[in-house]
Amino acid sequence: MKLALYLPNFRDKVTVKELEDLTSRAEALDFDSVWTLDRIVVPEASDRQQLQYSFGMIDGFPKALPVSSRGEWFQGMPLIPWLAAKTKKVRIGMSIIDTPFRAPGVLAAEIATVDHLSNGRVNVGVGSGWMPEEFAAASASHIFPKRHKHVRETIEIMQGIWTNDLFEYHGEFADFDRCGFGAKPVQKPHPPIFFSGLKDPKRSANRIATYGLAGWIGIQDSPDELKQWRGAIQRELEALGSSRSVDSLEICNMLWFVITDKETDQTPQGKGSNLLAGTAAQITDKLKRYKDAGLTMPLLWPPFQNVPVAKTLDDLKRLKEEIMPKVDGT
Repeated sequence: MKLALYLPNFRDKVTVKELEDLTSRAEALDFDSVWTLDRIVVPEASDRQQLQYSFGMIDGFPKALPVSSRGEWFQGMPLIPWLAAKTKKVRIGMSIIDTPFRAPGVLAAEIATVDHLSNGRVNVGVGSGWMPEEFAAASASHIFPKRHKHVRETIEIMQGIWTNDLFEYHGEFADFDRCGFGAKPVQKPHPPIFFSGLKDPKRSANRIATYGLAGWIGIQDSPDELKQWRGAIQRELEALGSSRSVDSLEICNMLWFVITDKETDQTPQGKGSNLLAGTAAQITDKLKRYKDAGLTMPLLWPPFQNVPVAKTLDDLKRLKEEIMPKVDGT
């Protein structure tokens, strides 16, 4: 099982030094990757729990974000080239890029440049976004009803630009004649593309088969949910006659992570469950269950509040040195 760190750039208060310390710790511990979070705005309505939809459109969550509209978080996208410069071996990415907030051709060309800055260490996570208020702030309200189509067109444009000397595209969200977009990515044929959401197995399998996607990123999915989802995807891939297997996908899960002194309540509470928040023994047992369910890489997500970065730095070290040998049977 690989390990990945989900940087807490989305917090009421976080410093560049803290992000740098966490990144350095992840690289020193031989983590596979470090990811940032894409959040353009926090509407003031969120402070009153009056968003149009619950957080992430997840059942049981409030109609609010866990960060104040007056919070001092950092944007995830500018951190990617910064991470390229700050690291030597860990892979970097954003989980996930909300494609409706970016022009597909510009995004593709910029990612190719960052792949050079990092010497071929970029992962590309894509998704559709979920918050109408954020679409409005990003001048993309017209895309919200068709946001999933925007993701598909963006994938097609990225792959086209990355693998052709000249490329043209004529779609709903981008329409341009043959153009060159500069340097091609270091990674061939292109950086790995991960997708998030889309818990419809048929649509997910079709996207995997059509675009050759490399991985899937879930949010707070339990081992049982993960096992059921992987099985459903595999059945749909077989129904499509695809040569792809779910076993060829990197299966990731964004999981709130903190090691506690006392045992936490592990009673299932939907997405709000203490999946990786507990004692070292509880986390060991849960990671073993995840491994059996097919999770290949947890994205360790420091809680939004009440857990200082110094604590997370220690927890990452304990996880790597004390817990993972037991999980991996070494």
